[in-house]
Amino acid sequence: MNILVTGSNGQLGNEMRVLSASHPRHTYFFTDVTETADTQVLDITDREAVSAFVGANKIDLIVNCAAYTNVDKAEDDEATAMKINAEALAVLGSQGVKVIHISTDYVFSGEEHVPCRETDKAAPRTAYGRTKYEGEKMLLAGCEEAVIIRTAWLYSSFGNNFVKTMIRLGREKEQLGVVFDQIGTPTYAADLAAAIFTVIESPVWHPGIYHFTNEGVCSWYDFTIAIHDLAGIRNCRVLPILSEEYQYKTPRPHYSVLDKSKFKKTFGVEIPHWYEALGRCVKSLSC
Repeated sequence: MNILVTGSNGQLGNEMRVLSASHPRHTYFFTDVTETADTQVLDITDREAVSAFVGANKIDLIVNCAAYTNVDKAEDDEATAMKINAEALAVLGSQGVKVIHISTDYVFSGEEHVPCRETDKAAPRTAYGRTKYEGEKMLLAGCEEAVIIRTAWLYSSFGNNFVKTMIRLGREKEQLGVVFDQIGTPTYAADLAAAIFTVIESPVWHPGIYHFTNEGVCSWYDFTIAIHDLAGIRNCRVLPILSEEYQYKTPRPHYSVLDKSKFKKTFGVEIPHWYEALGRCVKSLSC
């Protein structure tokens, strides 16, 4: 197949590029809004540009890793977030090819007490969550063959993320306060990329909505303790604090665990535990 990967300069896009070397029978076109040595420029909100690119390169499948992910900034500029997270999905879904799209746990309220299933009612509480949910609906309206994968707490050896920040702060500071009343599952972008390739390589195409994170649950406090332990950081004291003490500009989900049963059953896979996955990422950072 000829596969277009959008948002290729981000965490997941970079992991897709790395893993593509293990799937050489496909031809890949890596794009982003800015050009690099490894990516071409493509504005996914530009219908004419996308149609021309898909046609010229005979694209069979689009993997959309592009997104407006700054939760706080989205509150102040929901129009831009809507353009990238939603309106662009109407563009991608109108190309007459299969689409794999990455969505988020933020489509839910975060007030649940059990892991969210794909059939649970969406109830986003933020501009980011609203725009991502609108994107899901726009994609499904235009592309019956779409696969939507919701994920959460994404990190990688690429880009800026919580793992890298906690390693840096752990080496700079003697003490950190990290919230303990937000529960979720850290997801290594390399494992999410592997899940995407599982969908791509499946002998049967299974359209629909799926959930994927690593296994297990923890708080941001627990996650930080694990990061420091695996990175060998011993001289920074990590203290548990309440969300209200951190004073978030935008509400964060208190419980955003996703039920992955559908993905595991459909594709016959086992998913690594978050601690084991974190160990692989930290090792790749040479900490």
